[in-house]
Amino acid sequence: MKALYDVPAPAKLNLFLHITGRRADGYHLLQSVFMLIDWQDRLHFERRADGLITREDLTMPLPQVDLTVRAAQALQARTGCGLGVHIGIHKSIPAQAGMGGGSSDAATCLLALNRLWGLNLPLNTLCQIGETLGADVPFFLRGHNAWVEGIGEHITPIDLPAAGTLVVKPPAGLSTPAIFSSPGLRRNTGTATISGFAANPFGFGHNDLQPIARTMCAEVEQVIEWMALHGLQGRMTGSGSAVFAVWPSGDEPNALREALASTPPGWLVKQCSSMEVHPLCGWATSDK
Repeated sequence: MKALYDVPAPAKLNLFLHITGRRADGYHLLQSVFMLIDWQDRLHFERRADGLITREDLTMPLPQVDLTVRAAQALQARTGCGLGVHIGIHKSIPAQAGMGGGSSDAATCLLALNRLWGLNLPLNTLCQIGETLGADVPFFLRGHNAWVEGIGEHITPIDLPAAGTLVVKPPAGLSTPAIFSSPGLRRNTGTATISGFAANPFGFGHNDLQPIARTMCAEVEQVIEWMALHGLQGRMTGSGSAVFAVWPSGDEPNALREALASTPPGWLVKQCSSMEVHPLCGWATSDK
């Protein structure tokens, strides 16, 4: 195998995000449910024999050393593999959105290179590498919608009802460190349970980062208000700035078409569907 083309990297939405405490080292304790959606980046991988790792941006420009390059470097370092790769990224998921696009790209890179380089590492080993790159990378590697706890390292697969979503990313982005360091951030939300969430999966809880984000970024507030005008309950995903509305599959809101026809200029708007599993689920073998 010399190349892999059009390898998908899907986004995620946080159906809720509660901050339940803070560790002595400053890391925040959270509870959340991550839901995969079909807004996807596409990555291309061409094997190199010279050990070099190079990248080509096929849409928007990315930092010189992005998470895919770091993922490839980390996999080389862990295994001593002498092969290299040229990576092409067709970026669709917006940055600074709270949708995990960079982490998803890194996970797809690890899964693809594990095959392309013939490494055959088990999933747990890839997740150990993924943890060094970002808290969300193991979620995308494991490939299932999940209940997430701790600082993001405790991942429990869960089944979710099929859902439709409207996702809006305004032009402005948000700094995740700035939100988490805000003195006004609520850090003592009570502990939730999976059974409590399951009773109302698309209306459960809230996003503790959203009140801070609304004060830091007027466009988050504008999107939430715009959705409310159309009868949609908007909620920010992750640390934003993307906002989404969600509904059970087949129960599309009557006002959705009207909302799509009145989108303010500059907003990135996409109607999406949930995914039951990651399209690369099974690309790495599970540990016995």
